[in-house]
Amino acid sequence: MAVSPRVFPPRKRWPSTGSSISPKFADLNLVKSLLSLSQEISALKPIQCLLIQKSLSTINKSKLLAIVFEELLRNPVSTSFSPSILLCFEEMYIVFQRIKTLMEDCCSGSKMWLLMRIQALANSFHELTLELSTLLDIFPVNELDLSQDVEELFVLVRKHCFQSKPSVDPRDDSLRRDVLALLHQIKKEIVPHHLKLKQILDNLGLRDQSSCREEIECLQDEIQNQIDEKSKLDIASLIGLLRYAKCVLFGSSTTQLEPDHRRRNSLSEIAVPADFRCPISLDLMRDPVVVASGQTYDRESINQWIESGHNTCPKTGQTLAHTNLIPNRALRNLIAMWCRQQRVPFETVGSNEKVSGVKATKAAFEATKMTVYFLVNKLSVSPSMEAANAVTYELRALAKTDSDSRACIAEAGAIPILVRCLGSGVGSEHPNLQVNAVTTILNLSILEANKTRIMETDGALNGVIDVLRFGATWEAKGNAAATIFSLSGVHTYRKRLGRKTRVIKGLMDLAKDGPTNSKRDALVTILNLAGDRETVGRLVEGGVMETVIGVINVLPEEAVTILEAVVKRGGLVAIAEAYNSIKKLGVILREGSDTARESAAASLVTICRKGGLEVVAELAAVPSIERIIWEVMGTGTMRARRKAAVLLRILRRWSAGLDTNDVVDSSVMSVGTLTTMLPA
Repeated sequence: MAVSPRVFPPRKRWPSTGSSISPKFADLNLVKSLLSLSQEISALKPIQCLLIQKSLSTINKSKLLAIVFEELLRNPVSTSFSPSILLCFEEMYIVFQRIKTLMEDCCSGSKMWLLMRIQALANSFHELTLELSTLLDIFPVNELDLSQDVEELFVLVRKHCFQSKPSVDPRDDSLRRDVLALLHQIKKEIVPHHLKLKQILDNLGLRDQSSCREEIECLQDEIQNQIDEKSKLDIASLIGLLRYAKCVLFGSSTTQLEPDHRRRNSLSEIAVPADFRCPISLDLMRDPVVVASGQTYDRESINQWIESGHNTCPKTGQTLAHTNLIPNRALRNLIAMWCRQQRVPFETVGSNEKVSGVKATKAAFEATKMTVYFLVNKLSVSPSMEAANAVTYELRALAKTDSDSRACIAEAGAIPILVRCLGSGVGSEHPNLQVNAVTTILNLSILEANKTRIMETDGALNGVIDVLRFGATWEAKGNAAATIFSLSGVHTYRKRLGRKTRVIKGLMDLAKDGPTNSKRDALVTILNLAGDRETVGRLVEGGVMETVIGVINVLPEEAVTILEAVVKRGGLVAIAEAYNSIKKLGVILREGSDTARESAAASLVTICRKGGLEVVAELAAVPSIERIIWEVMGTGTMRARRKAAVLLRILRRWSAGLDTNDVVDSSVMSVGTLTTMLPA
């Protein structure tokens, strides 16, 4: 969670083990531990804005008891205490641990959610105070040689604990009722009064863009810590209310996204675990399914594969006994968990369910609509480019959150307005506006229905292509490439995009000249377009082989996967151009990742089969190539082992002067068969 540093340590959602187990300390060590713990509580600041009296009273009691413990350490009556005193000390230790955990939990979490739980938390403070009161009441203070002043302090603390009441501060309770009333208004589609909103946020200490943004992040983290569905829904409503309040009260921010808030997905900053990538698209799987061969693919990608007339597993080449797709829920849960940790948007196809598993409440949905229409209307009448940039930034951030926001933004007519911000004239004078506009369109395209809206909006596709080719910054170009990748997820749009020479030219230039993140965006988009056989020919004409070979040392996994797809579908021209990649593929076989070695082996098999003896001779000239292939056969993935076995067979037949085109695949000849050929 990107939260400003505070005086409190990281939040503890659950009490530590030590808070419920009696400590096993020697007599004086136990007193020292109690002193240390009471001093830690005393050093905490009172909870800000809410539960002020409860937290301040707790801190003051801890300060007074710390004086008692200090007195005991200065003047111990003996080297040991009586069993009754020790028992009270051990129970006090547990109560102090629970008090400390409660204080830290209240101080480092969301203020809005704290307000909603004000009664329960007041009861928790009261219960802990009563437990402490009971311990002080039965404590045999007469057995200790305390000074009169310290003994009077002890009696004073005991008296204050006994007088504790489970009441909630009337001001806190009134504030809670005001928030609930606002949520009820929004649920009925009544726009909240701005002065009332400002009053509530002022009372919670939320007085600017930064504090509101931080509070929203706290609420988003709260959702992940909740177990019951009602609490998750309540928090979702609070997030919607706070987003609306932030926009209407504090205007739009021009602050650029910090690293933790930037678009983070499989196309750019984050290295996606190989097991979470679809073997076909190499993108993060949103709906993983298992096919008859036991391999897992993203549902959309494998559906397109099957609908294209294939009856084999793309990864293994096995004929599929049936085309039923079985959801891989275990993997999906792991991907969702990883996305949550990395702050990556993750949604299932055809669902508005977010990573947290929470669907929008009526109040949250209406608050989102109010926020969107406020921002889109403000963007349409922005008096300056600076003002437009600030509003576009807010739309960009909102479009990243969930499907409801994306749908509302598109339905409010934002796309045609955003298109006006994509032109080269805007980019040269206001590059941040161009970046924010194209990234907003990218975030909107995550929703399947919005892909159609973008493709059908006049000038939208051409605007994105112009940014890809002539964008003012690498970030803008990379996000334009990512937008094309997202749009190409629809099969008909993939063919349409693949026919555009400007798209292919822009992707090639970005892959060659851009920074690493932008190169990756371009390569993954090229790979997606290469799923269409007709487009592969245009990619070859556009110089894809030269481009891929040029970046193979920088992004070997992506480059080799593209190479495999192109040589498989690109015909003899692609095979001829792949000749210069053979030695580099040999290096990948030796040093690459499991995924890269698998694609390298598959590429070499295709190149050698279709390229003739000259190509095989080039491979044979790679130093220690047979030993490298044997290593892949022993340590690679199952598919890599099979391809390596075929590759070794090709080399053996070539050295024996036989036709390499007659080599059968590993479905006929297993790796075990080849192991008999290993020299003694």
